[in-house]
Amino acid sequence: MSGMWGNKLKVSIFGESHGVGIGITIDGLPSGFEINMNEILKEMARRAPGKSKLSTARRETDSPEILSGYFEGKTTGTPLCAIIRNGDQHSKDYGKLKDLMRPGHADYPGNIRYNGFNDYRGGGHFSGRITAPLVFAGAICKQILESHGIFIGSHVKSIGEVEDKSFSEVELTKELLDNLKTKELPLLFSDKEALMRETVLKAKTDLDSVGGTIECTVLGMNPGIGNPFFDSVESTLAHLMFSVPAVKGIEFGKGFEMTKLRGSDCNDEYYYDGDKVKTYTNNNGGITGGITNGMPILFKVGIKPTASIAKKQRTINIDEKKDAELEIHGRHDPCIVQRAVPVIEAATAIGILDLIL
Repeated sequence: MSGMWGNKLKVSIFGESHGVGIGITIDGLPSGFEINMNEILKEMARRAPGKSKLSTARRETDSPEILSGYFEGKTTGTPLCAIIRNGDQHSKDYGKLKDLMRPGHADYPGNIRYNGFNDYRGGGHFSGRITAPLVFAGAICKQILESHGIFIGSHVKSIGEVEDKSFSEVELTKELLDNLKTKELPLLFSDKEALMRETVLKAKTDLDSVGGTIECTVLGMNPGIGNPFFDSVESTLAHLMFSVPAVKGIEFGKGFEMTKLRGSDCNDEYYYDGDKVKTYTNNNGGITGGITNGMPILFKVGIKPTASIAKKQRTINIDEKKDAELEIHGRHDPCIVQRAVPVIEAATAIGILDLIL
């Protein structure tokens, strides 16, 4: 089964980009939790395309239809299943892609894995479109976490070579995270916005695409959550991050930068703030030994440039078994970093809820 994840909370996704619909089943939610549907639709809208020059022109309303596990506004505790019907597909844009394997895409390995029976239109089951149900599930998990005083937020850390500030350089509050959610390009340092937009639009003009990084934080975590080794907080979150198409890397706290430093630079020294234990720095990103230490969880993910580009590329034609060339037409994001922000938050919420249940 391709799409099943979780221990106490079990999540599975289904659907294809240009099929009837896409959806998700979530098992293990607490019963009697009142879901705020308006908040869910707000989260869905953050991911939805067609809002600006920075993303694809495909328009989707992304309105979820709950089929089960929800009664009179509350969770029943049985599996909650929701479907999002597909609307604005241009399947004809994909006719010639049946035999031409898009470089950087799942077309070729997917064709081999499913013996040629996979729905290739719009990337099929490998499409970023399938992240819409993930955002739906994450939005429910976020609401449950918020009722426990746990808040998740993120910002675009970089696009191409243009860097935003880090969460470690600012005071982390719920207000800051709420404010980031209202921005189309969520940055801590808005002076970089024009440069980032320019980077994306320049790639678009060049018939190309660009990648970047997203930094995410979890506030309000008690110490002592998680397990050593296989179900550590890092392995739980990393598993989910890599379940988001286009994620190619993850680091917690200072991450790879730690490899260049000494222990004395990396260790987070403890102190008492009243009777609360805190650390002077948060280089380990709120997790030590796979378990939360009470500081904010901090991590960054690397998002690769969108694989579908209009620039001419070399590829293969699997029907004729010959080398070929390909220029991809259709509607694609020159950069998916800003649209991936709510997806990363959603995947984080699913993982954190599973850890605290």
